[in-house]
Amino acid sequence: MQDTVNINDRFTIAKFAPTSEQIESAARQGFRSIINFQTGEEVKADHMTPDEEARVAGQAGLKYLHQPVDVATLSDELVDRFRSKAAELPTPVLAHCASGKRAAAMVMMHVACEEGMDGDTAIATAQDSGAEIGSSEIEHFVKDYINRRNA
Repeated sequence: MQDTVNINDRFTIAKFAPTSEQIESAARQGFRSIINFQTGEEVKADHMTPDEEARVAGQAGLKYLHQPVDVATLSDELVDRFRSKAAELPTPVLAHCASGKRAAAMVMMHVACEEGMDGDTAIATAQDSGAEIGSSEIEHFVKDYINRRNA
């Protein structure tokens, strides 16, 4: 799938909000779950709503998790809830938001905590894979979250 970044054998980041055809294609390619980090308010005319995406994912045989992330309300508690839910999803997982940045940040916090990485290593791993975390503010949050959880 184009415009995707493999973080590891369990998580791939899509740098776009997928269409129904792309979700069906992901299922055919072996993905078993999809995570949508978009908020309901940011859905554009050409994007599916979270409910529509859940329906399409279910019809394609994928587990679906909608975990809306707004940078303004990003918190340890939000990431902890996501990590708990993500740990239960069948893999491999295709994760997305509108651009892939929030998806990369959230997935990297999960992966780094599971693998015992420090914050700097997690950011370098994301960058080496081609994932973009986003603003320096988000990058700082990601590093701090990982370092606090893996201390």
